[in-house]
Amino acid sequence: MKEVKVFAPASAVNLSCGFDIFGCALKFPGDEVLVRRTDQAGVRIIKIEGDGGRLSYDTDENTAGIAASLLLNHLQSEQGIEIELYKKMPLGSGLGSSAASAVAALTAVNHLLGSPLPRRELLPFAMETEIFVSGWGHADNAAASLLGGFILVRSYEPLDVLQLSVPDDLYFAVVRAHAEINTKKAREILKPDVELKKAVVQWGNIAGMVTGLLNSDYDLISRSMNDVIVEPVRAPLIPHFYDVKSAALKNGGLGCSISGSGPSIFAMCKGEKNARSAGQAMGGIYDKAGLEHDVYLSQINKNGPEILNEVL
Repeated sequence: MKEVKVFAPASAVNLSCGFDIFGCALKFPGDEVLVRRTDQAGVRIIKIEGDGGRLSYDTDENTAGIAASLLLNHLQSEQGIEIELYKKMPLGSGLGSSAASAVAALTAVNHLLGSPLPRRELLPFAMETEIFVSGWGHADNAAASLLGGFILVRSYEPLDVLQLSVPDDLYFAVVRAHAEINTKKAREILKPDVELKKAVVQWGNIAGMVTGLLNSDYDLISRSMNDVIVEPVRAPLIPHFYDVKSAALKNGGLGCSISGSGPSIFAMCKGEKNARSAGQAMGGIYDKAGLEHDVYLSQINKNGPEILNEVL
């Protein structure tokens, strides 16, 4: 095989109460990475589109390049690799843009080399690229994008990632203001200690969310989407957050919160009709405020990365 092109999906994460442990793959947007064999040793990024010229071609400063290098080093492969990165999603959006690039690159390189590693074993490499972005190798975005579906990170040490069954008619409405929030800075403002009373509330909501998903209990899912720890700290960073949240809840949203570090705001909904109504209402807040924005409606992507084409 000479080259392969892979799509890796965006992800909504934290999902209200599950900071760093809940993640969900979306059907769109996402990133595309083309990986090609070359006789020149090492990894080179030769083309980037869709980033507005902001991403580095240095393989040590780009998550696609970092991921490819990590995997090749692990496999002790001297195969030369060229990478073309096609950004199909915004940077700094809270939708796992950096993770999608890394996952697409890992999937492509692994496939190009004959799939020596099972997909799940690619996750640690994707997590390591997150250290470059945020200073912490969190697994929520990377695991959701790589494995697909709704994921729960039960443990980081040792790493234990579970995929949860979810109702087929669970939809996401996501609105992203055209603003960017630095992931590293958004983590730095979080308080290192949590009041026990708040922790108990959060634990109950996490358990409720899992139970609601497994039982298709939408009322329980809705009641469990209450973040008393992270959302109150990060909400001031998000333009018109509480107005957008109120609009979502009044127009079909089961719950609404910040995806990742923001500025993307998501609403979980029962069915496409409710998702469309919530998305229009959320976007309407930004329309009134004169803020440019994007609205995405998506079911859960249960497949994760997709091979778009390959050349033998």
